[in-house]
Amino acid sequence: MSGKTLRTDVDEGVFAITLTRAAEYNTITPELRDELAAAIDAGDANPDAHVILLRAEGPAFCAGYGLDWSTRAQATERSDRARSRVWDSVADLRMMSRFVATYMKLWYAAKPTIAAVQGWCVGGGTDLVLCADLIVAGEGAKFGYPPSRVWGTPTTAMWVYRMGLERAKRYMLTGDEIPARKAAEIGLILEAVPDAELASHSLALAKRMACVPTTQLVMLKLLCNQTAENMGLASSRTLGTLFDGIARHTQEGLDFVTRAGEVGFRQAVRERDDPFGDYGSRKREENES
Repeated sequence: MSGKTLRTDVDEGVFAITLTRAAEYNTITPELRDELAAAIDAGDANPDAHVILLRAEGPAFCAGYGLDWSTRAQATERSDRARSRVWDSVADLRMMSRFVATYMKLWYAAKPTIAAVQGWCVGGGTDLVLCADLIVAGEGAKFGYPPSRVWGTPTTAMWVYRMGLERAKRYMLTGDEIPARKAAEIGLILEAVPDAELASHSLALAKRMACVPTTQLVMLKLLCNQTAENMGLASSRTLGTLFDGIARHTQEGLDFVTRAGEVGFRQAVRERDDPFGDYGSRKREENES
């Protein structure tokens, strides 16, 4: 199976989904959302597959939502609202829930899901990847949720369930960048391995898991995941998705979109990150040195 944003293949019990928008840092678009949903469903239904492995080409696993189309879409929405009615929170929730439903397919797929992460995995990229059952990252990978500084909240709300209350607060309340080794240390991901070994290591783990009968894998995954479900994951996710829409329509959120329209979203992101010295701000400093 091959599409505009990804390709799939199956070998030795592993159904591999590879994101292929390397030049765009595999940013999330409606097209990627729909193709990924179909691919996960195909892997879950494939009788030759025991495990689903999600990976990506290029320097980044997923740099979040494509801010070019998403800020433009909100700017258009704001213009339309000025002529007609106020922001529709229910319509926004419905729209974002379509993205969330795709990410959660990694969680609700009957078969285990593993993500292999290189480079940036931030913002909406974490909403996606934290739904996988296991995450292996290259040592050069970086995680984080910079939209917590302005213009978003984590829609899938997996942070507390993965690394506990206080650590989740530590990174949610600052949006700080998390290097892969630190992410493994605090329990956000399973492990960090040398970048050169990421592909072979993650595939070997998936193949090792695929040696277990599918029936056993399905039961054991459900047994583990049900603990988080019993803790209230579904209600946390609903709140996270709703709050994401609200955060994009606070005064600060609207100002961010306006600024992005004036100077471009890359510059707007840099200005957001300048007080923290990471993400877009750090990239500018490195380029200027």
